[in-house]
Amino acid sequence: MPSLLLAATMSSTDSASVFGILGGQKVGLKHHLRPMLELESGSNDPMAYMLTIILIEALTLDGHLSVGGLAIELLLQFGVGTVMGLAMGKMSRWLIGLYRRMGGNADIKEDTGQAISMVSIMTLGMVFFTFAATTALSGNGYLAVYICGIVLGNSRLPNSRGVSRFMDSMTWLAQIVVFLMLGLLVNPHEMLDVVAVSLLIGLFMIFVGRPVSVFLSLAPFRKISVRSRLFVSWVGLRGAVPIIFATYPVVAGVDGASHIFNIVFFVTLLSLLVQGTTVIACARRLNLSDNDVAGDNDFGVELSDDLPTTLHTIELTDRHLVEGNTLRDMNLPEGSLVMMIRRGDRYIIPNGTRRLHPGDKLLVIREDDGDRGNL
Repeated sequence: MPSLLLAATMSSTDSASVFGILGGQKVGLKHHLRPMLELESGSNDPMAYMLTIILIEALTLDGHLSVGGLAIELLLQFGVGTVMGLAMGKMSRWLIGLYRRMGGNADIKEDTGQAISMVSIMTLGMVFFTFAATTALSGNGYLAVYICGIVLGNSRLPNSRGVSRFMDSMTWLAQIVVFLMLGLLVNPHEMLDVVAVSLLIGLFMIFVGRPVSVFLSLAPFRKISVRSRLFVSWVGLRGAVPIIFATYPVVAGVDGASHIFNIVFFVTLLSLLVQGTTVIACARRLNLSDNDVAGDNDFGVELSDDLPTTLHTIELTDRHLVEGNTLRDMNLPEGSLVMMIRRGDRYIIPNGTRRLHPGDKLLVIREDDGDRGNL
């Protein structure tokens, strides 16, 4: 049972670390691997939490684990979590829309900065309220927050870019606080006692456990290439979540909880050092990196959230210039327009005869082609 508890605490992966590494180098991924990894990371946190709590309860109850009780608890946790996530997501969207309508009907129009601040605070408050309300109803708070975020993320919210920047800042602050708190729980001399077993566990997870589980899970999906499966197998990075879950046995007073925490902490560091430092090399080695994928706007130009358009950047390569080295020779998607060209430190206003070179970056405005919920 303690071995299962150790496995449960380490089962959660951290896609944010992967995309933080790839994003820092402006490297994209082919074959829709990014949404696959995001789905895995977002969905396995609730399951890891459930398994950890159930196994802690079993250990504190002298190993007694009822299959019927386990099934009921799983259904309750995930059923309530799913329903609350959908409900809170729609409620959050309605509240933000109500606030927007109130501001629009006011005699004095609300300042954009104030609107961004208020919507950001409201969104953050709904995160805490969703988790607390779902947990009070015996549901899975992590799953509810995840689903609530999906609902909001697929809605056209006012001032969404400003809200996203606020939430990014809060994310960094939360990570700093979490790692500071976790650092206070680590005793370096205790880490030396678990070096051998932690190395064995970490290497087994990286080179055996993760690849086997990925290939078995993706076996029904025959269109996913072997190279993609190998990359997904390699990027199962562990982050702060496993370390946080490892504190639960310590709080519950489970025998050997300190060893579990130290092992999880060591394995997480090993995963970040071994896998985290080789993510980009692995993507390029497997020919899955795509620097030509339209990335986020990095020109510092923003459009109103009310406009049904998005901004992207494209870095030109020789492949883009096969048909010619001017904009009129490029086969841009319908509904796209190049607004600006960046060549080194120079910014150039484009025209049809402007000669392009490999390495130029294009700022492209594109019409939205997806139907998303409007407030």
